[in-house]
Amino acid sequence: MKRIFKFVEKYYIIILLIGITISLLYPNSFKWVLSTYEGINILNLLLSIVLFTMGTTLKMDDFINVFKNPKEIAVGVAAQYLIMPIIALAFARIFSLDMALTIGLILVGTVPGGTASDVITFLSKGDVALSVSLTTVSTLISPILTPLITLLLIGNQIPFNPIDMFISIIEIVIIPIILGLILNYKFPDFCEKLKDYLPAVSSIVICLIVAGVIGTNKQAILTSSEIIIVVIILQYFTAMLLGFVIGHLVGMGKKQIITVAIELAFQNSGLSTSLAKTHFPNLSQATVPGALYSVLQNFAGSILAYIFSRYQQ
Repeated sequence: MKRIFKFVEKYYIIILLIGITISLLYPNSFKWVLSTYEGINILNLLLSIVLFTMGTTLKMDDFINVFKNPKEIAVGVAAQYLIMPIIALAFARIFSLDMALTIGLILVGTVPGGTASDVITFLSKGDVALSVSLTTVSTLISPILTPLITLLLIGNQIPFNPIDMFISIIEIVIIPIILGLILNYKFPDFCEKLKDYLPAVSSIVICLIVAGVIGTNKQAILTSSEIIIVVIILQYFTAMLLGFVIGHLVGMGKKQIITVAIELAFQNSGLSTSLAKTHFPNLSQATVPGALYSVLQNFAGSILAYIFSRYQQ
C-alpha cells in the first residue's frame, strides 16, 4: 500500500496531466467536484482535506522558527501580500482581462502561499524550515488579509462581502489546520506514520480540484486560453524573479533567497478557486486562473527544483 502512495507522490505531475486530459476529453467526468452534496460544497471539503493534512505535519517547533528568522519571515510575508496582488492587478489591466478572469487572477495573488512550496523548497535544497514558517504564517493571517486586499483591489468594481470571505477562509483553512495540529499533538506517533501517505492524498485532491475546474470551464478555457495562459506564466515567473531580487537586496543567504522566491511564486491556488466559486458564483470563469496556475506552478516547480538544486551544488 505504501508503494502505491509513494508512486502517486513521485509521479504527481503526470497524474495531474492525465486528469487534465480526461477532463478536457470528457468534461462531465469531474463536474461533481464543483457540485454540492447534502448541502456540502465538495470543492471546499476537498480543500479542507489538504489543509488538514498540512496541520498534521505541523509542530510547535515550526512556530518557534518564526522567531528565529524574524527578518526572513517579515520580508517573505510582506512580499506575499504586497507584491503578488500588485502583480495580478497589473497584468489584468495590461492584458485587459474581463471581470471574471480579473477576479480569478487577483484571488490567485491575494491568497496565502501553497503547501507545495515546502516540497519544492526541499527538492531545491533550500531552507525548508523557513518555507514551512512562511507558509504557516501567511496561511494563518489569510482570513484577514485575503478579503481585505481583495476588497481594496476590486471592491469598487463588483460587490462582494469580505466578512463572508473571512468566514469561508476560517472554515476552509484555519479550522482544518487546527484540527490537524490537535491530532498531531495528541497522537504524534500516529501522525508520523501518516506522513508516508498524506502527500499522495493531497496530490490526488489537488488533481481532482484542477480537473473539476478545467472540465467545468472547458469552453471558456479553450476560447480564452492564449491570453490567460500567457498572463499566468508571466505572473508566476515575475513573482519568482522578484523573490530573488528582494532576497538579494535584504542580504539573505543563497538558500533563503531560493526559499523566498519559491514561496512567493507558489500560491494556494486551490483556495483561490474555492473562493471564486463561493463568492462570485455568477462569474464561472473566475475559477479558471486558479486551476491554470496550479498546473503551471507544479509543472514548472518540478523543473526549477532540479535547476535550483544544481545551482546550490
